[in-house]
Amino acid sequence: MGGGEDVAGDEVAGVAAAGTRRAVVVAALGTIIEWYDFSLYIFLAPIYARVFFPGESGLDGVVVTLAIFAIAYLARPVGAMVFGHFGDRIGRREALLVSAAIMSVALLLNGLLPGEAAIGIAAPIGLFLLRLAMGFAVGGEYSGILVYLLEIAQVRSRGLVVSFAPAASGIGTLLAVGSTAIVSAALSQQQLDDWGWRIPVLLGAALATTILVLRRTLTETPAFHRMRESGQVSEHPVRDAVVRSRWAVFVAFALSAVGSIAYYLGITYVPTFLESFGKAPRGDALIWSTVATAVYVVLTPLAGWWADAGGRRASLRVTALALIVFSVPLFALLAGSAALLQLAAAVALATGAAAWCAIASSAIPEQFGTADRFSGLAVGYNVATAVFGGLSPLAATLLIRLTGWDPAPGLMLALVALAAVPIVLGLPETARRPLRED
Repeated sequence: MGGGEDVAGDEVAGVAAAGTRRAVVVAALGTIIEWYDFSLYIFLAPIYARVFFPGESGLDGVVVTLAIFAIAYLARPVGAMVFGHFGDRIGRREALLVSAAIMSVALLLNGLLPGEAAIGIAAPIGLFLLRLAMGFAVGGEYSGILVYLLEIAQVRSRGLVVSFAPAASGIGTLLAVGSTAIVSAALSQQQLDDWGWRIPVLLGAALATTILVLRRTLTETPAFHRMRESGQVSEHPVRDAVVRSRWAVFVAFALSAVGSIAYYLGITYVPTFLESFGKAPRGDALIWSTVATAVYVVLTPLAGWWADAGGRRASLRVTALALIVFSVPLFALLAGSAALLQLAAAVALATGAAAWCAIASSAIPEQFGTADRFSGLAVGYNVATAVFGGLSPLAATLLIRLTGWDPAPGLMLALVALAAVPIVLGLPETARRPLRED
């Protein structure tokens, strides 16, 4: 990538070439808030159902709550186009600053939002509008961070560096499940419904504001500087990316679809699944999920290193095979009543999600040239996430209720992984090779 000699005293030794250790950490930690918020919403779904939809009962209230989550995800592709446009025209840094600011405000307002008992129908409407704002903001958040990390990493270690982003997303989920577990253990259900649920939400607002302040210290990437100086900045980045890099956009969609459903079903949906279908008390469900998410955080950088050492294609093929073979049996174990088997299944699902998300996080943006990288990745990733991420918890719940078959979420995951196999088999190897700068 070049430029490492200019910051020799601050390099991430053997990892970052054009950015300092601080830049890598600050950029990667930005994913904490995105995944903290969306994971927290799923963890709080049973409480939100009682607070904002008291007219519904039992699983029906949870279904309505998850439906809002799924519909709001449709704002992600809109945000992807907006932030992709600015990310490829104005810069990666500026787009990341704006998305972080919107998330901070939306989380704060969510934490202060009165329930249905206080303001009637305005409460669920307000919740829905805030979910739309979050969906719009994160349309450029995660993809922007992947691009930023990719463009400041040394060629031999891009997989490891970019894997810090999904690892940080796991930290966000870990913080979400941990904060939910603490307030759930400390407070009664009535206290949780009255005010306790606000504590983890307002904590998220404080974290988002802190990361926004830290993010202001980031500098623009060398790749974007070179593109701007050479006059290659597009007037219509999203349109041009879809036209020029249509195959790369499709690859981004396909690989992101697997990563989204693996993460949302294999990690964030697990506590709701265990509580609703797995005969596990809420406290146990949150503990199992906390352990599994901690495993995800630890394994993700290892999977990123594996992608550097063994190549993107080989590591993706092995992971796809594992998801296809083991997803249904693992959800069958989650649905059982044996606590240790539930824990083992949760950890195994987290392992598969960690491997796929870490490898794909570098393999996908490497398919694009610099001029199309932010826009193309944002569109492909966010369309996939809107369909396979936001909809997967709702679809899994409805499918179980329609079929009466508890392992149904595992079948969903296995089929999506199977559909991506032809893409994985034809994927060009990009590990340890220079980034495209066209």
